[in-house]
Amino acid sequence: MTPIAPASSAALSTRTRRRVLLGALLSVLALNACAPLVLGGAMVGGTLIAIDRRTPGAQVDDQTIEIKGNLRVNEALKDRGHVTLTSYNRLVLVTGEVSTEAEKTTVTQVVNKLDNVRTVVNELGVMGSSSLSSRSADALLGGRAKAALVEAKDVQSTAIKIVAERGTLYLMGRVTEREATKAAEIVRNLSGVQKVVRVFELLSEAELAELLSSGRAK
Repeated sequence: MTPIAPASSAALSTRTRRRVLLGALLSVLALNACAPLVLGGAMVGGTLIAIDRRTPGAQVDDQTIEIKGNLRVNEALKDRGHVTLTSYNRLVLVTGEVSTEAEKTTVTQVVNKLDNVRTVVNELGVMGSSSLSSRSADALLGGRAKAALVEAKDVQSTAIKIVAERGTLYLMGRVTEREATKAAEIVRNLSGVQKVVRVFELLSEAELAELLSSGRAK
């Protein structure tokens, strides 16, 4: 693919900039929709292929839910509060802070109206927005937690998504009870972790075995 040379912002009209941004978004979604899905892990030509237990369609839906959801929440709250949406297999985790219980309810209602959302888990705190230093600490904590899962030999780290908020680690993914328990144990004792919340979609061991052997996501 021939790369597109960047143009100066001053030289682009508002309409042109919007078209460029929309084109970039559609390209990202198209690449994810067309990417091959490899379950269980495989080495091809010496390269480790990434593992995802979601279907390609679910992966695209998750990206769309996050993008549209964050825009609509910001519109509903008129940029008040600090709200982040994380979607995994169409289960949406809402984290951050809002000022009132009414705003927290509004966020749940907005997210529930998005296409393809199955479940909303609203973990918003009713309080002032977290500081930049707090969010930076959460980013570092989430990175250390992910690294700890990667180092663990008996946990498939690529099947687990981690969200860190105010020292709480939220664990998402399609896993068995065995995997869920092990992952929680690994990250619970990390320095800086206040609490671990499991937001998993649980599979039976039989379902996982079929998932990995058949090459089809459920």
